[in-house]
Amino acid sequence: MSLPNYYQDPSVLNINRIPHHAYFIPFKKGQTPNQLEREKSHQFRLLNGKWDFNFYESLHDLPDDFLNIAFSHKIPVPSNWQTQGFDAHQYTNINYPIPFDPPYVPHDNPCGVYRCEIEFEPKADKRYLLNFEGVDSCLFVYLNGEFVGYGQISHSTNEFEITQHLKQGKNSLVVVVLKWCDGSYLEDQDKFRMSGIFRDVYILEREQNYLQDFFIQYQLSEDLSQAHLSVETQFANQPEEVHFQLFDPQGNLVLDQTSGDFSAEICNLTLWNAEEPKLYTLQLSYQTEIIEQKIGFRQIQVKNGVLLFNNKPIKFKGVNRHDSDPKTGYAISHEQALIDLRLMKEHNINAIRTAHYPNSPWFTELCDQLGFYVIAESDIESHGSSAVYIESPENSIFLNVPTPNRQEEIRQQAIDNFCYFARDPNFKNAILDRNIANVERDKNRTSVIIWSLGNESGFGENFEAAARWVKERDPSRLTHYEGSIYQHSAHQNDLSNLDLYSEMYPSTERLDEYFADPNNCKPFILCEYSHAMGNSCGDMEDYWQTFQQYAGSCGGFVWEWCDHAPLLPNSDKYGYGGDFGETLHDSNFCMDGLVSQHRIPHSNLLEVKNVNRPVRAELKEGKVWLKNYLDFTNLADYLTVHYRFSENGETVQQGQLLVNCEPNQTACLPLELPTPSEKLQLLTLDYYVNESTSLLTKDHHLGFDQLAFTEKMVKPELPVRSQAVIFIQNFANEWQIVNGEYRYCFNKLKGIFTAIEKNGVPIIEQPLDFNIWRAPTDNDRLIREFWQKAGYDKCYTRAYHTELTQDDNGVTIVAKCGIVATAQNRILTLEVVYHISLTGEITIKIKAKRPTHLPFLPRFGLRFFLNKTNNQVEYFGYGERESYIDKHHLAKLGTYRTNAAENHTDYLKPQENGSHFGTHYVKAKDLTIISEQPFSFNLSPYTQEELTAKNHSYDLQESGSTILCVDCKMSGIGSNSCGPSLKEQYRLNEENVDWKVKIIL
Repeated sequence: MSLPNYYQDPSVLNINRIPHHAYFIPFKKGQTPNQLEREKSHQFRLLNGKWDFNFYESLHDLPDDFLNIAFSHKIPVPSNWQTQGFDAHQYTNINYPIPFDPPYVPHDNPCGVYRCEIEFEPKADKRYLLNFEGVDSCLFVYLNGEFVGYGQISHSTNEFEITQHLKQGKNSLVVVVLKWCDGSYLEDQDKFRMSGIFRDVYILEREQNYLQDFFIQYQLSEDLSQAHLSVETQFANQPEEVHFQLFDPQGNLVLDQTSGDFSAEICNLTLWNAEEPKLYTLQLSYQTEIIEQKIGFRQIQVKNGVLLFNNKPIKFKGVNRHDSDPKTGYAISHEQALIDLRLMKEHNINAIRTAHYPNSPWFTELCDQLGFYVIAESDIESHGSSAVYIESPENSIFLNVPTPNRQEEIRQQAIDNFCYFARDPNFKNAILDRNIANVERDKNRTSVIIWSLGNESGFGENFEAAARWVKERDPSRLTHYEGSIYQHSAHQNDLSNLDLYSEMYPSTERLDEYFADPNNCKPFILCEYSHAMGNSCGDMEDYWQTFQQYAGSCGGFVWEWCDHAPLLPNSDKYGYGGDFGETLHDSNFCMDGLVSQHRIPHSNLLEVKNVNRPVRAELKEGKVWLKNYLDFTNLADYLTVHYRFSENGETVQQGQLLVNCEPNQTACLPLELPTPSEKLQLLTLDYYVNESTSLLTKDHHLGFDQLAFTEKMVKPELPVRSQAVIFIQNFANEWQIVNGEYRYCFNKLKGIFTAIEKNGVPIIEQPLDFNIWRAPTDNDRLIREFWQKAGYDKCYTRAYHTELTQDDNGVTIVAKCGIVATAQNRILTLEVVYHISLTGEITIKIKAKRPTHLPFLPRFGLRFFLNKTNNQVEYFGYGERESYIDKHHLAKLGTYRTNAAENHTDYLKPQENGSHFGTHYVKAKDLTIISEQPFSFNLSPYTQEELTAKNHSYDLQESGSTILCVDCKMSGIGSNSCGPSLKEQYRLNEENVDWKVKIIL
């Protein structure tokens, strides 16, 4: 017995699968129905647990008599077999992990055979439906030796009727799952490729003429106070009357009707929105079954190019979310999902795009109840077709420089390849089927307000057909598909059924360009932006400002929610692409989440949180004004403002306020502002939740503002030092300068201090050198090639001329230096003036000149190698988490203390981390650094060379010293790992840099 070739036949999408329909679980009359507690239903039989399992490297190794084989293993269902030690994880983003040969897949197609023994007592007057909520990539189902059916679409339910196959007593359910099928060409999502039965499996007991589907629809009145509500029902055999009862959010019975299809007028509506997710309850009962469905009344539409929700323009503060866990893979429980949703709500995220497939079927019901806007995306992505080879050897881009015309031909051919499945008639039904599955399953979900046709699959007739079907089936929601921006050379795109204009990772300048064109009449949505890979999201504030600038901009969805890093085999360590023996992989490109694989927030998420804070403060005309950025909630009903006036970090006045401010309005705070002084005066406003909600606890911190009334530098308290007589020894290549208990060694050839000692004990353990390199962040992955070509990672300092003078005020050394690298131009020309005062402090004045043809610098400053015991610092700057010129909105300006270990921010792929922007001073045990202008600093147990060299954080070796980097300027972080280049204003791109810094010993 061999498997039929359905898995390589695009014309066979399923065999015996029940048509797609709304997700719901029936209960017995007399029970209290609750869709989120479906295991309590007497009609629900969950089959999850340990199943028998055999794994085969190829389906061709599958025994002919596979229905009667002995089993060697047990495997949990749901799970992915890769998480259980079978096969291997593989991460690839774009490239297909199989040859591009549609519809065929490799002969070496791994195969899993599952068996579940079920004790069952079927009733003669009932029907039984077997449900698989998620199986990757396709499944063949057999019950008691008989073929039940075949299905695919990994992230959608495959439901089969098994009434005729069930018997009294023991039943043997065998499921054969293949790793690859023709549907895999449409499931090329950016994720680890895992296989198996990864969502729940269960049997439903139903009536002979059971309610198979229902569709709740309504039309709201212009003022949104009334709704015409209708419910379309579909039974398995023939229409039947249903008893409908509708309860308002307070539990009061609003309507009671028995009919075939329900239709009624609802008055005095309570509307649903993500801030106040008020839900009605609809109960449908017939024969012995009762079904409950929550309903939220809301309206989404586009008017005059603006997205309106309940007649108000809203902005999506969104994120893309996979079903993902480092241990359980694609198998996600309610508890795991709730961790995600709670963290999102705590960090001011109001919207989710399911990336790039329907999440678990109960997930959107959680979003209904907890308050999130959802873009529900079909299980389609085929961008691997864009990687198919284009050039020919005789006109190779590797041998010849292509002409502009040829460059355009290559670009267009890449787009044509990208559109392969969007236009191939053999895959039209598959693309349509996947959109039908998405819409039919979640069509009664309040939180789902936009249907997305899929992701990164080009555009063509197949998606036009899908868009047309979606719009005809459900005109009440909006439609989205980013791939529509791609134009095949042989096809004119029809975009009439798409409501939104969408792009991925556009710059803010691109939004400016879009809205400057009066012909652009659709709202602009960023379905992916601010790629959160490693130390990232340096552009969140810029995007927020741009979103607010244009009514037609409806916000965006950060890519992505969580890092993907499964456990390494037989280890407690985690890995990314290439760590599992893959030859084809995309390295750590899967480590691009706002939270770690363990759901520990990265600093990126904290930046997102405060950028998306629900209220913002502004100092204007001598008063403090608050603007409410909530769309439906008065500030007084949601949060309390805690205010604190400080001078040089010390609190001088504080209190709390409730502020009456309607949505999207402003209000003046009744605060008496301080009289200007010579101190740094700050007003810090913190926003706290008034009362506990379903996901937020009372007094949860929502964000903050800091307003400066005076711009002054804060200086540390320093002991008074006595003056000493300075002695100088002149050697061939070195000056040694002794000032009482201090001794300084200055290298004439390098133009830097090689030693600074106090009472014979080194303060610095390596030369105090100039520093321009940083361990590349993931967002530096493109620019680092240019940095390294210019020698930034291997540069050193040399002196051209040095001169020492001494007077009554101390010693002055003038050094003309260069920062150079082998085989490269001089990187910087430096004129440095060092001054050692009679009290021992070192003042360094630097004039640096940078050739403009070189790439911008990662940083410019000084690097101190301090004694390992000298690893505690106090600083006044943006803390306590890492902060940068374009990523400091998560941080407050204040006084903090840290040590090297605590200051290190751990990324699985090591990179630049832990810097503090806007620092006024940093004070260690043996030295204090001050400057006339705020600077950045970093304290770390690791050198930048070590962070650069190692691929995993658990491989890092600590330096023998504590590393203190003090930077005149550090270039920003941005999000260029998959996004626009770093903005000019955040680059260290100045031709001339002047810096004065003091080292107080």
